[in-house]
Amino acid sequence: MKFVIQRVTEASVEVDEKIIGEIANGYLILIGVGQEDTTAEADRLIKKMINLRIFSDENGKTNLSLKDVNGGLLLVSQFTLYANCKHGNRPSFTEAGDPKKAEELYEYIIAECRRQIPVVQTGSFGADMKVRLCNDGPFTILLES
Repeated sequence: MKFVIQRVTEASVEVDEKIIGEIANGYLILIGVGQEDTTAEADRLIKKMINLRIFSDENGKTNLSLKDVNGGLLLVSQFTLYANCKHGNRPSFTEAGDPKKAEELYEYIIAECRRQIPVVQTGSFGADMKVRLCNDGPFTILLES
């Protein structure tokens, strides 16, 4: 499982020219699910992501967590995080999880995040999405199991 965490001042996701999710201050998380991923791995990454201290405190030090700043989450599924480009110029996606299992884990991640964070918005699994963001810093972190 892979989480690409981007600290944002704003982010949105659009499907068919309609915004379906948007947040102000918080994280845009691109989520990739691999073939062998489990809910236990999702739980570990969720805990780590929520507790990351990457927001600035009053002294400008990255010392505050998402909860400390009342930040929101925008969760977007992205199987292309499992692109393998080692051979040739056309990426292989064989390491990405089965779509049915991946969607179940994506929905699990959404539900678990909603239990802990008041503002959780989402993309649409498998849809052609347009994602917009203002990356704050820029600050981007990759968590993977």
